[in-house]
Amino acid sequence: MALIDTHCHLDAAEFDADRESVIQEALNKGIKMMVVPAVHRSNFETVTQLAHSHSCCTHALGIHPMYVASAHLDDLVYLRETIAKQIESGNPPVAVGEIGLDFFIADYDQALQEHYLIEQLKIAKHYDLPVILHVRRAIDDILKLLRRYKVRGGIAHAFNGSRQQADAFIALGFKLGFGGTLTYPRALKIRELVSTLPLSAIVLETDAPDIPPEWLKNDRRNTPHQLLNISQLIASLRQINHAQVTEITTNNALEILPNLAKLFTRPQVIH
Repeated sequence: MALIDTHCHLDAAEFDADRESVIQEALNKGIKMMVVPAVHRSNFETVTQLAHSHSCCTHALGIHPMYVASAHLDDLVYLRETIAKQIESGNPPVAVGEIGLDFFIADYDQALQEHYLIEQLKIAKHYDLPVILHVRRAIDDILKLLRRYKVRGGIAHAFNGSRQQADAFIALGFKLGFGGTLTYPRALKIRELVSTLPLSAIVLETDAPDIPPEWLKNDRRNTPHQLLNISQLIASLRQINHAQVTEITTNNALEILPNLAKLFTRPQVIH
């Protein structure tokens, strides 16, 4: 059973010089699939084409909370129309994402962020798609909205909340994404979660090129193939066989992202 990176931004400019070799290195390390979420209308086409040209990649479409200030309300109409067209063409996104709230950034507009999140939750519900959520410093607010605007579940990306909050996401049908942050010895809360949560609730991610693991802390760029070492660390923290972590977290990703499951057995081709 191969690994799945449920969240990486392979379309980022940091990969322009060597994107193909980065993808090949991930395949060499056993990362069979990589989910590439959009963050703004301007990269909907880019992530879609990346997924279409690389059978090991798939995409999600959404407007990230850090980009709502530069978005326009008609971008929500465009998002809905684009998802509809892709579903009709037989190449649907695996989720609506990356969407959510971010109350960490300076001078954030909570009302604007919430408007975009609510409207995108409605789109996800309309098309019965899961969501990939950005939840930084905003978990309780997001949980309130999820209880009001019920979607089929999804992934709480880069989860960094309490056990109570984790259980609340799980009860709503979500998986929790963990990656490079847990590799830092001082990340005691995250390590405790990764060690004690049901393994059935966990999916793996890198958020490349961001959130580099501890062994890349002095580098500027994270890469998807780091997922192998991250998964091995989880196995060590839980004191279980690495093959078990691989199999269960991969099955978790396929369960929570049904459109990804449909693609999982495709031959891997890099164009």
